Amino acid sequence: MELTGKQRRHLRALAHHLEPVVRVGAAGVTAAVIAKTDVELENHELIKVKVGEGSPLSRDEAAPLLAEGTGAAIAQTVGRIIVLYRRRSKKPTIRLPKRGAAPS
Repeated sequence: MELTGKQRRHLRALAHHLEPVVRVGAAGVTAAVIAKTDVELENHELIKVKVGEGSPLSRDEAAPLLAEGTGAAIAQTVGRIIVLYRRRSKKPTIRLPKRGAAPS
C-alpha cells in the first residue's frame, strides 16, 4: 500500500499521541514480532513500533521488513520509532484523505 503525502501527514498527526505497542529487541524482526505487529494493526489500524538500542537492525532496515510482513504502509520513521498503518478488515475507523483530492 502506497500513501500520498497528504495521507502520511494525516496519519502522522493521528499517531503523535500514541505510545509504541510493539518493540523490536535484540533478536531483530522475528516471526513473533511480525505476528504481534499484525495483531496490533488489526486491533488499532495505526501503531508505533520502537526499535530497541540492542536491535541488530536500524529503524530504516526494520520498517520495510515489518511493512512487507504485515501488508502495512510506513507512515513515518523518526528516531527509533516506526509508524505503521493498515486498514482494519472489519469496521475501519481511520478515514484517509482521498487520492488526488483538490487541496482544501
